[in-house]
Amino acid sequence: MEKIEAGKYIELVYEIFVVDGRGEQKSVFKFRDDRPDGFVYGMDPSLIEGFVRNIDGLEQGAKFDFTLAPAEAFGDKDPSLIAQLSREVFYVDGKFDDEHVKVGAHVPMMTQEGLRVEGVVTAIDQEHVTLDFNHQLAGETVRYVGVVKTVRDATPEELAPKHHHCGCGCEDCGGDGCGDHCGDGDCGCGDGDCGCGHHHHHGGEETQPL
Repeated sequence: MEKIEAGKYIELVYEIFVVDGRGEQKSVFKFRDDRPDGFVYGMDPSLIEGFVRNIDGLEQGAKFDFTLAPAEAFGDKDPSLIAQLSREVFYVDGKFDDEHVKVGAHVPMMTQEGLRVEGVVTAIDQEHVTLDFNHQLAGETVRYVGVVKTVRDATPEELAPKHHHCGCGCEDCGGDGCGDHCGDGDCGCGDGDCGCGHHHHHGGEETQPL
């Protein structure tokens, strides 16, 4: 039976839980059987090491259940990835865009290098908007529970390099409204990927906002 190894196309069906200090768990994301997390194993260096270590060598049909501490998963919160921007950055037609920019909103931005990143609005005052560009699961202990749905040889098209979204946290920073605003500073997203911001996880289903 095929097993997970470099060059194999795999599909995983699983749920991600945040585990607090008391051991209580909250489901934050899941990939359903009809929309699994599919990618070519070994092609994306941004996959987190703890995730890779726990799925490596698993056969099709195998179940997995593992928990990663922050250091093994998305790291600790990085204060340097919290940016305070002028309210004027978020003006549209001379007015502050309070429809899209509000506490808790996920706002796509552009770095000085031209990269799209996504931050969560954590505070708004009369002069500034504070955005947190850390990965949403930074600082969290996370548990993965699921099953290996598919393991097969990858096609030539699938072997073309792509960014994986979930074991690493890469996000497609889409959306409208503030998508064209440019922030100042080198805003990153915490995991070295693209800035998953809202979790866009290869068609995964978010079960509860963080």
